[in-house]
Amino acid sequence: MAKKVLILSTSPRRNSNSEALAEAFARGAAGAGHEVEMISLRGKELHFCLGCFACQKSGKCVIRDDMQEIVPKMEQADVLAFATPIYYYEMSGQMKTLLDRANPLFVSDYRFREVYFLASAAEEEEYVPARALSGLEGWVECFPEARLAGAVFGGGVTESGEMKDHPGKLQAAYALGKNL
Repeated sequence: MAKKVLILSTSPRRNSNSEALAEAFARGAAGAGHEVEMISLRGKELHFCLGCFACQKSGKCVIRDDMQEIVPKMEQADVLAFATPIYYYEMSGQMKTLLDRANPLFVSDYRFREVYFLASAAEEEEYVPARALSGLEGWVECFPEARLAGAVFGGGVTESGEMKDHPGKLQAAYALGKNL
């Protein structure tokens, strides 16, 4: 059965390494017959959450920015995939802001059941994405019907476009998408 897949790329850089993983994941998912949409936060206007919790009553955020278009797409997706660079052993600020601003989903009839994590970093050690992954796991725990279904980490990349020199990581992201 075809799934509606939404991939959220949170890198501020063009030709980013985490976005290369996201694109490979997207090719795999599309190749398996799923409906795939990828949204890059680059160039989007996202403000910090105010912590007012108005969205918990109305189901909508009071802030008028690009999240008004993104949250409904997140709500209607069967699968969410988040792609982030690892900065200072943590997810990008853009990704954290996105997760905080997705608070209206908490009271919604969200469809997503599977959540995926795609990350890149200059450091290669296996422990490097642990804090960012833990942050996403905390977010997923707030949605009882959803689960973290898989992750790919591509370390050892600093400059934009270097992920192309790591075909094994790109293949792993492709396979993750292919096997949804």
